[in-house]
Parts: sequence; structure tokens; C-alpha cells
Amino acid sequence: MKPFDYLSPTDAAAAVRTVAGDPTAVFLGGGTNLVDHLKLGVVEPDLVVGVTDLLSADIEELGAGALRIGAGAKNSELAADPRVREWFPMLSDALLSGASGQLRNMATTGGNPLQRTRCVYFQDITTPCNKREPGSGCSAVGGWTRNHAILGASEHCIAVHPSDMSVALAALDAVVRVLGPDGERTIPFADLHRLPADSPERDTVLEHGELITAIDLPARPIARRSAYRKVRDRASYAFALVSVAAALEVEDGVIVDARIAFGGVAHAPWRAHRAEEALRGSPASVRSYRAAADVELADARPAEGLDGGNAFKIPLLRRTLTATLRDLAREDAR
Repeated sequence: MKPFDYLSPTDAAAAVRTVAGDPTAVFLGGGTNLVDHLKLGVVEPDLVVGVTDLLSADIEELGAGALRIGAGAKNSELAADPRVREWFPMLSDALLSGASGQLRNMATTGGNPLQRTRCVYFQDITTPCNKREPGSGCSAVGGWTRNHAILGASEHCIAVHPSDMSVALAALDAVVRVLGPDGERTIPFADLHRLPADSPERDTVLEHGELITAIDLPARPIARRSAYRKVRDRASYAFALVSVAAALEVEDGVIVDARIAFGGVAHAPWRAHRAEEALRGSPASVRSYRAAADVELADARPAEGLDGGNAFKIPLLRRTLTATLRDLAREDAR
């Protein structure tokens, strides 16, 4: 690990000024992702700025069922909050499936969406990686591709975003509150993460020095009828091969509204707008769920690789979405 300086400012504004003024500086929250990368040599900052104690850990009601989650709130506390469990069950489900209890006790609301890919080539500094060193090449292309993207990838990067929490936040139309050198701004959560295109080194639209201070969950009655389903290689604390965050509203056997996002299949949490549109006004049936999945997956491009590739993700995601919506429709009918 490269030696670095550590600074703990007195407030969030001071932390932002410090990081914004030093292109080599990084924020440190819970550290569950950054510390690994420091040890591996994936990132080598000259300055690490601690912010965990500077950010609110409160979960506040905004009225009418909306919540504001402080960026310092731990994942374990957020998953266990009675309002989250009742009003936004898909978020609680996603958090509980995302990591061990020890990690959830450290990981923060502001840090979780900013974790970086678990692509083995990104974490192996002996291999070329455009995300780690722009222009060096993508070792995953033609390599070991089982865990990689089928949607929104580019020739420069086929890595996927690892966060379970982020998939739920994308489906819930969450809003990110950010503090930067020029003041505060808000970003729709669905716009926070970038697809790789020709700049895979940029995971998000955040500028250097911008700090997430809170995430707002707007009131949506449909969110109460929601779930998160994750398919992985082992039953405990593995990253998703595919995942689905979904909310469904059914009246008299007809789908009135739907909110859907996918995980494990793209460089960013994938909001399934086309599937949602296909579902609205359709019968609440397995046929409708499969048809909606096919609409959303029409542009899927699996990667070939040394391990046989990841084309299996297309039928796997179709079945996962179908099963999730089927179960939600049953719950809605009770």
C-alpha cells in the first residue's frame, strides 16, 4: 500500500473544499470498498479525507411517507428501520442480501452506491483495465465474462456495478443530495451512475470533490408492494449474477403501475423503463411478465469468453423478473 496522509475535517463543507482542491484526494466513509482498493494498489491517493462523523446518520420523515436518509446512516440501521421495512420493503431486502452483518454495520448510505466494480481484472493491477488505467485495454473482453454486463456495455468495459442497494434506489426514483465546491445540488438516482461508453473510468456523474450528503425516497404507495430478488452463485453474500427490484400495483387483474430495476447486468443499476411501459395496462399474468422481460432484453448483448460467456443471464433474468412479479401480484391480490 502506498503511504498517504489522513485528514479529518471539522465539517462536510471543509471536507469538500479539501478534496476539491487536491486531485489526488479521496473521501473515506465506512471504507468497506476503498480500504480493499488501497491494499491492492487499485487506487493510490496522496490524501484520504474521513467524512463518516461529518454526515448525518438520521432517517427523517419528510411527510406523506417520504424519507430522507443521511449519508452517514449505516446499512444495517437502514435495513432494520421499521418505516423502510413497511414503506420500501425492496430496499430493506436489497440491503440484507448485499453483505454480511459486519459489513452492513460499517457501510454507509452515501458510500454504498459509490462502490466500484468487483471485476477481477479491475482488482488485479497486473492486467490491463480501462477503468483503472484509461486506454490500457479491457482484459475482460474475451476473458472471464460470467459475471459481466449484457446491457449497456461498450468495447472499452463490460464490468457491472456491484451494489444491491443501488438497484432498489433506482427503482424507487430516489434523489441524491450532493454538496460540492459550488454548493448543493440534487441528482435523480437513476442519473447518478454512467454507462461506460469510451470513459469507463468514470462511474458516476459526480465531479471531483462532490460529496453525497443524503438520499431522499419520495412517497410512493406502490413501493409498499415491492421486493428484491437476487440470484447468485452461492446462497450467502455473493455478488448478483442477476437481480430484480420490483414494485407492482394490480387492480381487477390488470397492472396499473410497475417500477423495475435490474442489477448484475450493467455498468449501472438498470432501470427497466421499457418493461414498465409494457406492463401497464396488461393482464397480471406470467405471459405479460415474460413479454415485458423480452421487450427490455431486446438489446441485450452477452459477452463471449474463456468461461463460455454470459448468455445464460438473459433467460435467467427473464425468469427472475417473472417470478418476482408473479409473487408480487399474488400479494397484491390478498
